[in-house]
Amino acid sequence: MSTVLHIKNMVCDRCIMVVKQVFADEKLNVSNIQLGQVALTDEPSAAQQETLRNRLEQLGFELLDDKKSQTVERIKTAIVELIHGNEAHELNLKLSAILEEKLGIDYHYLSTLFSSVEGITIERYSILQRIEKVKELLMYDEKNLSEIAYEMGYSSVQHLSQQFKKVTGLTPSYFKQLKENKRKPLDKITN
Repeated sequence: MSTVLHIKNMVCDRCIMVVKQVFADEKLNVSNIQLGQVALTDEPSAAQQETLRNRLEQLGFELLDDKKSQTVERIKTAIVELIHGNEAHELNLKLSAILEEKLGIDYHYLSTLFSSVEGITIERYSILQRIEKVKELLMYDEKNLSEIAYEMGYSSVQHLSQQFKKVTGLTPSYFKQLKENKRKPLDKITN
């Protein structure tokens, strides 16, 4: 019998490696691991679950028990994968349609649930994630603003610049000139 555990704050491949190691240390057989969830070949005992919960919390993760939290985490994971992963080509598609397809749940329900749990809308969360990706691309200094706007699915450089300034208080050009790192960890993006 397979068991799927949902884990909050898994936002990158390094998170997957760390979580995988925790499960290996506890001698639990992982059949599949991806952002936000771990599939096990067997059900962990109550003692193993408590140990996992404590070890994961020490590393900044959280074992999710209730369905609403799991759904919110699945929404966040889908958005992070879309914006920071290999699916950036889908950024021009409608976010509501993407989430409905990925999660198999009506978007209106997802939107209401997300807002009630997180205190911000899905759209706002998505914008904040996109701006963090833009910051990353600006810091790499490999692409110009026009290329970044296109890659991130913005209709124009002006639209990107307006949204960037609204979120950060800085223009993309000024941000690029700053030497200190103004980026946020992906799991800390909330407002």
